[in-house]
Amino acid sequence: MRNKDFKLQPIMTEKSYALANAKNKYTFLVEGKANKIEIGKKVEEEYKVKVEKVNTVVRPGKLRRDLKTYKAYREEDKKKAVVTLKKGDKIDEFLNI
Repeated sequence: MRNKDFKLQPIMTEKSYALANAKNKYTFLVEGKANKIEIGKKVEEEYKVKVEKVNTVVRPGKLRRDLKTYKAYREEDKKKAVVTLKKGDKIDEFLNI
């Protein structure tokens, strides 16, 4: 990815909150073009923690229809990244949302 400016959007659900507390894994929604290395570096920069592992899942964009022309188009794909931190590191801002 040439432009390394992408947002890390925390995903706060019951499942992600439980993962953060039990296994020190934090879930983020990122741009579809970002790769694991860039995601890990961005988390380390932004939250001042040490990343051990990054797992990603592609969330396909939703199929939408234009109401006037009835043409179908698909929204951009997003990636859900599950980031495992080094033992002892925590993201306090993530848990206080």
